[in-house]
Amino acid sequence: MKNVMLMFFSCILYLASFSQSAKPSKMVLDKTKEAAIVETACGTCMFKMEGKTCALAIKLNGKAYFVEGTGIDDHGDAHDKDGFCNATRKAKVQGKIVGDRYLVTYFELVKETNIKEIQKPQHIDH
Repeated sequence: MKNVMLMFFSCILYLASFSQSAKPSKMVLDKTKEAAIVETACGTCMFKMEGKTCALAIKLNGKAYFVEGTGIDDHGDAHDKDGFCNATRKAKVQGKIVGDRYLVTYFELVKETNIKEIQKPQHIDH
């Protein structure tokens, strides 16, 4: 009987480990707000920002900001040859600056060939 109970609880724990999704939630572009095309990369590796670990950052109006709301590995392996720690890429973003961080509500990597024009960023809140 103890073995049956142990197996039962082992199965429950195993299934519970899959109950939370590891995928980030899908961000949706708000068409009523302006989006910006920005440079994006690892702030520590590529933008030479102060930091102890690799973290996603953007450059907006010439200034670099660490990003909150999406992570560096949410968009592929940061340490691949074209990953954020080895290459600067372009992204379409929406969000706002709060202090020294950019709180992103939308983040999508764009290919250089898909960029028709660089849009002006939305009003910056401090």
